[in-house]
Amino acid sequence: MRTAPHLSRRALLTAAAAGVTAAAAAPSQASVAHRSRPSSAFGGFRTVGRVKKAADGSVRYTWPGIAFEGRFRGTGVGIVLDDPANDYDVQIDGTTVGTLVTPGRTTSWIRNLTDTEHTVRLVKRTESPWAAGRFGGFAAARGGEVLAAPAARSRQIEFIGDSFTAGYGNVSATRDCSANGGVDRNSNADLAFGALTARELGADYQQNAFSGRGMVRNYNGGEPGTDYRTYYDRALLNVVGDVWRKPRGWRPQVVVIGLGINDFSTPLHPGEPWATQSELIAAYTSAYHGFLDKLRSRYGSRTFLVVSATPVSGTAFADTARGIVEDRNARGDDRVSHWYYDDPGLDRLGCDWHPSLRDHRIISGLLDRHLAALPLKW
Repeated sequence: MRTAPHLSRRALLTAAAAGVTAAAAAPSQASVAHRSRPSSAFGGFRTVGRVKKAADGSVRYTWPGIAFEGRFRGTGVGIVLDDPANDYDVQIDGTTVGTLVTPGRTTSWIRNLTDTEHTVRLVKRTESPWAAGRFGGFAAARGGEVLAAPAARSRQIEFIGDSFTAGYGNVSATRDCSANGGVDRNSNADLAFGALTARELGADYQQNAFSGRGMVRNYNGGEPGTDYRTYYDRALLNVVGDVWRKPRGWRPQVVVIGLGINDFSTPLHPGEPWATQSELIAAYTSAYHGFLDKLRSRYGSRTFLVVSATPVSGTAFADTARGIVEDRNARGDDRVSHWYYDDPGLDRLGCDWHPSLRDHRIISGLLDRHLAALPLKW
């Protein structure tokens, strides 16, 4: 197991002034010291996203975009991690100062800061459905102090989707990422459209995205017998039967669902459960209504459910999604809306023809406008 993080070239360049260093440390050691200080939040930090808490104060997680926010006083802060699989951005006072690439089991230190109060945010850039990361807390540099965690935001949004929602390959400038670090090194969930919109609105959010998964059918018919719904209720995607326990304070005013690209973008193969596109459309429609029923039951009648779609050439995806919304509205639920997004400026220059950073900014702007048109009272 690695005992020190590997910093990307960008991290080495941007973090030099802050003095990013690493030292071997067990997550439990730092979290125990962390919990000894009074705090109004679990472990002295607050979490954005789904996690599984451990008895020692650490948390495990697999969904992309998981973030940990804290406050401290002093010239440095330590970030306690045990994760050989994922990449993270470290932000101090709202500015990204470094990227931790598959850090392993370590405490990474941000040093040489002004001796005053600071905010710190650690955000998971990558997807890791089969490998759970572990965060042990923040630790203050000598002479400093970890302060009470920031307060939760009153606005909340949940994003449900596939690789588009996860920010798959969005920081790449080429569609073929094989020569520039692969998908993981070129993905940043914190710069995907959902995260951008949440920050624009000052909202807490969950980024519950799983690449390649659809509502009833995965990309190219892969992993038959499973789909996005197989995993949605989990905190840890790699643990069969795991169930995320919804915190009392998590009741999003908006849920944005983006599932269907993988259902429709590849042709049906012999042996799949659907012999024709009509059968697939019927199954997709039925499953989508069931999923919306689940969300309505979980979050109540006041939450807005946004059913999104985007062009998938030659398929019934967008029309089917629109029909689902029209059906819900006809049944009397006027808090289900259809958001179709497209723009001539989209270049699809991310890995494997996924949205680029520029695309995600455009899509985020389109979503901002859609949400602004809803009668939200938050």
